[in-house]
Amino acid sequence: MVGAEAYRHLSPQARDVAALPVAERMATFGGQRWIGYPAAQAAISRLEHILAHPPVLRPPNLLIVGPTNNGKSMIAERFRRLHPPGMSADRERQNIPVLSIQMPSSPTTRRFYAALLAAVGSPLVTSGTTDLREQRALRIMRQVGVRVLIIDELHNILAARPGQQREFLNLLRFIGNELRVSLCCLGTKEAYLAIRSDDQLENRFEPIPLPRWTDGVDLGRLLASFEATLPLREPSDLSSPELRALILRRSEGTIGEIATLLSAATRKALAAGRERIDADLILAADYQGPSERRRQFEASLG
Repeated sequence: MVGAEAYRHLSPQARDVAALPVAERMATFGGQRWIGYPAAQAAISRLEHILAHPPVLRPPNLLIVGPTNNGKSMIAERFRRLHPPGMSADRERQNIPVLSIQMPSSPTTRRFYAALLAAVGSPLVTSGTTDLREQRALRIMRQVGVRVLIIDELHNILAARPGQQREFLNLLRFIGNELRVSLCCLGTKEAYLAIRSDDQLENRFEPIPLPRWTDGVDLGRLLASFEATLPLREPSDLSSPELRALILRRSEGTIGEIATLLSAATRKALAAGRERIDADLILAADYQGPSERRRQFEASLG
């Protein structure tokens, strides 16, 4: 364990990692890390509220909206881990208060119910009608006590034909009414526009926006939180105006890209025997922002 005075700019867990030799830090460092910035904490609080809400005919729902790679799925996963599956009070059945699925990329109601059945651990039966899958999924969800159903990548419904899109919107309303569970849907702006196309659904969903980050105090706090998790022995002062603006420019303002850039810069620092991140390392990091990746891909097509 590291002494209390060592690496005080780091979180306790990161201090222990920072005390390791470089090779071990390189091997240990990485993976997704929860950063509880204010908007994420507010979303978790709203999720806790709908989980605690008593069953009613029209339960409250949430729609978390933001650009790709801006932390929506991390919020959902954090909430799911806070309420993991367990056993019922009588120890006779499994209890799944929070069930999480992803809208199929080529959505049909049949695939949607297959995703629900897989999420509750039910063996997939390839035969049978969509109605039978629906009945089975609803029955099992009642049995395991689902209170909140999280549906990620809701914007995928736009890949369906217009008639199927309407069918999916009706399906969301049906599941909420039938099971009296709250829905938390995650998606891009297109998901919000899809929900808005149905007046009844729009009135049932509270939108929670997660916009791109802009330069300012909130971004500085976010970068300071990230810095506390990086296993570097010297402070980098990532929240300084110079580094803040540079990180924002390279990452293009989404939290997932910021995390990827800082991870790459940390690896570059460790490989060079350095214990802090500066502007040169951010520029030299093995990282390409979304626009650069897009340009390279388009160039490869000729």
